[in-house]
Amino acid sequence: MSKIKLIVGLGNIGAQYEGTRHNAGEWFVESIARKLNTTLSFDSKFHGAIAQSYIANDKLWLLYPHTYMNKSGLAVSKLAQFYKIDAEEILVAHDELDLPCGQLRLKKGGGHGGHNGLKDIDAALGTRDYYRLRIGINHPGDKSKVIGYVLSKPCLEDKIAIDDSIKRAISHLEDIIHGNYQAVMNQLHQK
Repeated sequence: MSKIKLIVGLGNIGAQYEGTRHNAGEWFVESIARKLNTTLSFDSKFHGAIAQSYIANDKLWLLYPHTYMNKSGLAVSKLAQFYKIDAEEILVAHDELDLPCGQLRLKKGGGHGGHNGLKDIDAALGTRDYYRLRIGINHPGDKSKVIGYVLSKPCLEDKIAIDDSIKRAISHLEDIIHGNYQAVMNQLHQK
């Protein structure tokens, strides 16, 4: 069972996207950085903000790509190649329309579900065999409203539910890092 060496949080850069639902993955990575008392700093070589920390003597990289969402794979593949991190040692946290706010799903592989960030990471890594933390943000109910919805800020109730789900995931961070995926899934998927 592989340990996680890189956690990627997907989001859109720029003030106009700050606080929007599409940035749920970024919120997750920033929350981890705060918990580990480290700071994400921009590194042009990796096309994103990165931090390095340790959990129980295991080195962990954090990455928030500073590319457009549909170019997220560039940052992920650059850092993974440079530090020789295999796809199955990567966890990508992202917003998930098909889950209600407050729900999470941890899984390995699978389709991209139309998520442009995942689509680009699949292409850049040449595989789908990385882990994903799907952070529920709800669905607007109509496909034509999806773009505007993900690029808007959640209402207070939804934001609280998303933040609570992120806290729950982080409470299992050590198990996630050490590859105890089934135990984490059993806990996270209950809600």
